Amino acid sequence: MKRSDFSYDLPDALIAQEPRERGRSRMMVVTPEAIQHRSFADFPEQLDPSDVLVLNDTRVIPARLFAQPKGEMTRPIELLLTRQLDAMTWEAWCRPAKRVRPGDELRFSDTLIAHTLGKDEGTVTLRFEGDLAEIERIGVMPLPPYIARAEARESDRESYQTVYAAERGAIAAPTAGLHFTREILERVAARGVEIVRITLHVGIGTFKPVKVDDVADHRMDIERYEISEKAATSLNRARDEGRRIAAVGTTSVRTLESAIRAGNGTFPAGRSDTSIFITPGFEFRAVDKLLTNFHLPESTLIMLVSAFAGVERTRSAYAEAIAQKYFFYSYGDCMFIPSRTS
Repeated sequence: MKRSDFSYDLPDALIAQEPRERGRSRMMVVTPEAIQHRSFADFPEQLDPSDVLVLNDTRVIPARLFAQPKGEMTRPIELLLTRQLDAMTWEAWCRPAKRVRPGDELRFSDTLIAHTLGKDEGTVTLRFEGDLAEIERIGVMPLPPYIARAEARESDRESYQTVYAAERGAIAAPTAGLHFTREILERVAARGVEIVRITLHVGIGTFKPVKVDDVADHRMDIERYEISEKAATSLNRARDEGRRIAAVGTTSVRTLESAIRAGNGTFPAGRSDTSIFITPGFEFRAVDKLLTNFHLPESTLIMLVSAFAGVERTRSAYAEAIAQKYFFYSYGDCMFIPSRTS
């Protein structure tokens, strides 16, 4: 398929600039027969008591850092941490990259510095020294660029984080989870739905633009995921019992579909990496239902949704969302797809 097959025109006014009130965003329910317009407050009733709801509990770190200016520079050097290599080493996007060279020392505060180990175009490899807890204090939440802010807000640390976030490591929120409140999760559990938590640390691979015309030529970057022994046991039991798995967000889908392939039909516990790229024609083996936001045109995320719901079904849903003035992207409204086409 071509990248242009996943294009659409979105009015700027429909790009959400402010977080929705948790639990009160609009939710489009998309079935083969119809499109329904509901509130996310109705989400628990969309699930069957036998379902398993899978959440990605990754926690966003304040991954935008600003190093003190070097030499004759007057503006700080901006870095976006993109992938952790070990406890003290990260890959990062750097701006202006041309002013940073291997061997340079970057100073972020009195207690945190980093040395540049290597550089590849706009990406640098940093070895931190000092108190890494400083990142939580001085870092800025990495809101996507389509959220236009003159400066960061302290409130982003809460609004750009799911209420169940636990495991630090993501550089972007699994945004379908932003709609949940603790009360809605309690209502889900009260219906008898089993809630399972897994972790995929959202990295740049999820959002890397597709630049090739032929979608088959695109390659995803590696992201790290983990499934605990408890989660694996629950998922395998549900699979053996024929219960359906509802994934919250595309990152949960990618984790589950990667894991079931690694386990040859079962979900293995442990940590692993994935660069899975899900496009139309993909054979889903793990996920039966999907809650997701509305994604950028020509992105790997809308390609995944199109694979799950069907290309034409997705196009129709997006056209209806625009006509009905749904809000799009990270802080936008959501779509629930209770059955897949493949």
